[in-house]
Amino acid sequence: EVQLQASGGGSVQSGGSLRLSCVASGFTFSNYGMSWVRQAPGKAREWVSQIRSGGGGASYTNSVKGRFTISRDNTKNTLYLQMNNLKPEDTAVYYCAAHWDHVVPGDMNEYDYWGQGTEVTVSS
Repeated sequence: EVQLQASGGGSVQSGGSLRLSCVASGFTFSNYGMSWVRQAPGKAREWVSQIRSGGGGASYTNSVKGRFTISRDNTKNTLYLQMNNLKPEDTAVYYCAAHWDHVVPGDMNEYDYWGQGTEVTVSS
């Protein structure tokens, strides 16, 4: 059974930091590119960041560039998202997803597996 278990969310004040983790099982994690996607209350899902299967090729949506860092540890089947200088507009449920490396960043229709979300709340 494929599972993507996201964790690390919480409530922080503006300017704070959080580190999200996503532990994968049931498929060969190191063969898949990974993305983080978020959904704010009342809004559509928004692609946040993507990383290739080997750990390179990180890309970010403009609003998080310079503040968020995506990484992965294929020995631990784990994806990370380090979020610094958080802003209230980062408040959302954050999801991890798995896909092939050739998927264009943000093309969520091509994602193969989704995890459950972890909630991030940033107060001003």
